Amino acid sequence: MTPKTETYEFQTEVKQLLNIIINSLYSNREIFLRELISNSSDALDKISFEAQTDPDILGKDTELKIKIIPDKENQTLTVSDNGIGMTKEEVKDNLGTIARSGTAAFLEALEKSKKEEGLSPELIGQFGVGFYSAFIVADRITVVTRAAGEETATKWESAGDGSYTIEETEKPGRGTDVILKLSPKVREEDDYTEEWTIRRIVKRHSDFVRYPVVMDVEREEQETDENGQPVEGAEKKTVVREETLNSMKAIWAKNKNEITEEEYKDFYSHISHDWNPPLTHMHIKLEGVTEYTALLYIPSNAPFDLYHPERQHGVQLYSRRVFIMDNCRELLPEYLRFIRGVVDAPDLNLNISREMLQQDALVRNIRKNLVKKILENLEQMDEETYENFYNEFGAVLKEGIYSDADNRDRLTRLIRYKTTKSEGKWRSLKDYVNDMKPDQEHIYYITGDNMSAMLNSPHLEALKDRDYEVLLMTDPVDEFVVTSVTEFEGKALKSAEKGELDIDKEEEKQETETYSDLFTKIQQHLDDKVKSVKPSSHLRNSVSCLSGDTYDMSAYMEKLLKASGQTVPESKRVLELNTSHPVLEKIRQIHENSQDDESLADYSHLLYDLAVIAEGGKIENPSRFNKMVGDLMASAI
Repeated sequence: MTPKTETYEFQTEVKQLLNIIINSLYSNREIFLRELISNSSDALDKISFEAQTDPDILGKDTELKIKIIPDKENQTLTVSDNGIGMTKEEVKDNLGTIARSGTAAFLEALEKSKKEEGLSPELIGQFGVGFYSAFIVADRITVVTRAAGEETATKWESAGDGSYTIEETEKPGRGTDVILKLSPKVREEDDYTEEWTIRRIVKRHSDFVRYPVVMDVEREEQETDENGQPVEGAEKKTVVREETLNSMKAIWAKNKNEITEEEYKDFYSHISHDWNPPLTHMHIKLEGVTEYTALLYIPSNAPFDLYHPERQHGVQLYSRRVFIMDNCRELLPEYLRFIRGVVDAPDLNLNISREMLQQDALVRNIRKNLVKKILENLEQMDEETYENFYNEFGAVLKEGIYSDADNRDRLTRLIRYKTTKSEGKWRSLKDYVNDMKPDQEHIYYITGDNMSAMLNSPHLEALKDRDYEVLLMTDPVDEFVVTSVTEFEGKALKSAEKGELDIDKEEEKQETETYSDLFTKIQQHLDDKVKSVKPSSHLRNSVSCLSGDTYDMSAYMEKLLKASGQTVPESKRVLELNTSHPVLEKIRQIHENSQDDESLADYSHLLYDLAVIAEGGKIENPSRFNKMVGDLMASAI
């Protein structure tokens, strides 16, 4: 009976990717082989992991390897493995779609590639779409795969034209064969069926793969005698031998002075699928009660899924060079999830589960030491390198301030902020304190999502008047930072938009007495909007602003919670008025002449609306605001 062939359409994002791949000039074609070998290595990792608890899953096929099969006559190239294999459903999920977690970021990068009229290597490696890179060199791809434990196999095939077919087929054992029908236009420049071309690519991109990458190689050999000496007059004969193309060296186990910078970078590319060179690396070897080796990298660019809940952690766990698990979250805290690398702990049980890892004293000790080493590395970076790091990972690092109490002090010294005086440059809290004015008692800060709006916020007018510097906190995580770091080197952190600034106490007391009756009246008109009206300790030029009491939720925090879909209890703000502003004096005179003057209600609402607009908010009644401003302009001109 002929197997039924089913045809499916690719996911939209895959279609866009394939269109770019097929129609673009690509200067790094050879990376397709790196990606296919990497996928095979992952499949071998999975079967190796399963075999730790179920040795029978391997059957008689226990020699795990990746085989490359070039066919010069038919111009095909096959990458074959005896890994975990895929079921029919897994084939559809893995070869027809891109993981939903990366779709938005992927499309953004895709658009960038369109504008640049080419396909960036980062797009291939970073978004887990390496399989599709094979269409750079192939007119058609056929995948034959059989999942471990399954009797039937699945055949997937596509010409990269927007659709693919799936049908049942036969395969002698588990694993996956990826068969590329090489494109004639590519063959004119590079022949990927040539032995030395394949050797060069494997050596360059996949030398560190921990499984043998093998290929059958033909050699002419002369017959030899029992002593291994050539037999005189005997004809040479052609023999085929399977040769291993990669060294499979565990680079982390080598001595530091035996490893070149190029090898460090190549290994980073291998484990991270990131084409960019890393920012820095740490090769750590600890001996004693706790023994382990670690090779860790800090990427130069943040991965696209850094803030996704289902993100992957980049540290692999080994024991005596035997792979235990990928994505080992237990080795590093969440705020260091951007770290890539390997940790090899020889005393770790090979069959340890993730649940046991959380309780394992050795793992906890390794984690503590790794965090210490990483923070030391960050502390010792030169200014330019650290600035590059902080631009990419500063917001994530700040998560540790409220989640890692043991290292809070060190992390507090590592965080940076732009300020009202830094002209766009990062400043540490230590720099801030060193430059404080002699009469300044607090470290002032303001939170928000718009740097320009914060710099020009009316809340900062009094502080700027005294030439006090203010930290500009633009990351959502900063709202949690200020609850954990309440002081630095004896100086308390104080919000510039909540509570009193306490810099002109006597003057504020006199103003309260002078304007008390007027403020009571304004409060009556705005009773449903504000909880109090008072003279401002913040303003110098503006007429009004909204603030909160010291322990109130900030306007930015309220905005963040609402944006995340959380229900936020309605809270009233404090309306602060600048008693030095001529407008307030004129309104006070109107009030003294007649406390029931109808214009007082209009002016009260206008003052409130101006305060809302000043902090970037939306006013409740734009039509009334428009009319009042128009009337005032007409009477003034």
